[in-house]
Amino acid sequence: MIFTESRLQGAFVVSLEKHEDGRGFFARSYCTREFAEHGLKTDISQCNIAYTKQKGTIRGLHYQLPPYEEVKFTRCVQGGVLDVIVDLRKGSPTFGQYDSVELTAENFKALYVPENFAHAYITLTDDVVFTYQVSRPYSPGSERCIRWDDPDIGIHWPDMERYIVSEKDGNSPYMREIFRQEEENH
Repeated sequence: MIFTESRLQGAFVVSLEKHEDGRGFFARSYCTREFAEHGLKTDISQCNIAYTKQKGTIRGLHYQLPPYEEVKFTRCVQGGVLDVIVDLRKGSPTFGQYDSVELTAENFKALYVPENFAHAYITLTDDVVFTYQVSRPYSPGSERCIRWDDPDIGIHWPDMERYIVSEKDGNSPYMREIFRQEEENH
């Protein structure tokens, strides 16, 4: 595997090294030793798969509150997505900034998403199968969401005829509202 650090410190694009012959190919999609050698967390508690029917569907920006924050390792195994992460680590030099990477069944790339990052993706094709491994079991009471079109983050989503967004994601608060409420509660 080839690890390339994102412009957001601690996040990595992981490219698989395919070994091909006349039968097809073989590639490792995860290796605890190699992840540890790059200083990445290696605990996997849950593996998830999502199927999305239509191109232009946005899922996210989701994250979990402490102590249930998650590391995610994401991959698209059918179709293609633009995978998006936002740094929510207070005090980080890239706090509030985003990065994105195109993950497709053909390019064999994956994304390592550290704790305290929001995560979303938009489907670039119909019939997308997206998988992700997470470091902690899902905690519904700790899940939060930031609006996908938050102007302060300024994510450049691909131009589509239309975007398909769930009611929950479409009605989520903006990042500044979330952090203002947190400051008021402390």
